Amino acid sequence: MARIGVVLSGCGFLDGAEIYESTLTLFFLDQAGADVTIMAPDIDQHHVINHITQEEMAENRNVLVESARIARGKITDLSQVNSDDLDGLILPGGFGAAKNLSSLAFDGPNATVNSDLVNLVKAVHKAKKPIGAICISPAVLAKILDHKGITLTIGNDSDTAGAIHSMGNKHEDSSADNIVVDKANKIVTTAAYMCAASIGEAGAGIEKLVNNIMGMVEEQ
Repeated sequence: MARIGVVLSGCGFLDGAEIYESTLTLFFLDQAGADVTIMAPDIDQHHVINHITQEEMAENRNVLVESARIARGKITDLSQVNSDDLDGLILPGGFGAAKNLSSLAFDGPNATVNSDLVNLVKAVHKAKKPIGAICISPAVLAKILDHKGITLTIGNDSDTAGAIHSMGNKHEDSSADNIVVDKANKIVTTAAYMCAASIGEAGAGIEKLVNNIMGMVEEQ
């Protein structure tokens, strides 16, 4: 059974993991028969956003605790997972990837990334195990694996695409219901809600991503 890690960044697209993208990832992994390890860093969120008004709230939340809402409590501290525990890794999107897992939302190409995530991604990549990234997460992946010449997509956002190029990687425009596959690096990306107009459109791309990741695991 393929062991796939899924890294969450909170709960809610404006300040954490995008819930539809996370749930769809878990759904398609379950359908494919994967043994899933859901994980998140045990850190404070950058901030908390009211998802009705889209205004910042005067409270603090923990990324691991919030991510546990999506995981139904079955979640692991990111720092406790290593490459040997996994056959593949997937990073759903949401602003939490750019605010909590990294500072991409604020610093662009000069962003810093959570050290535990950096260590895990680099180890998985070095072991030639497949990595999937969704929505804005491909840009985080581009920062971790900077100047590796990997090909990714975040859809068609020119500013983010430019940041990916400045990190020494390549961007390929794509629709939300499709994927970009870098076979040499075993990296699969999809734009999802970077440009999706519906949950179905996002789901079509995520299903393709999961199936490709599972296929790469089988080929190992």
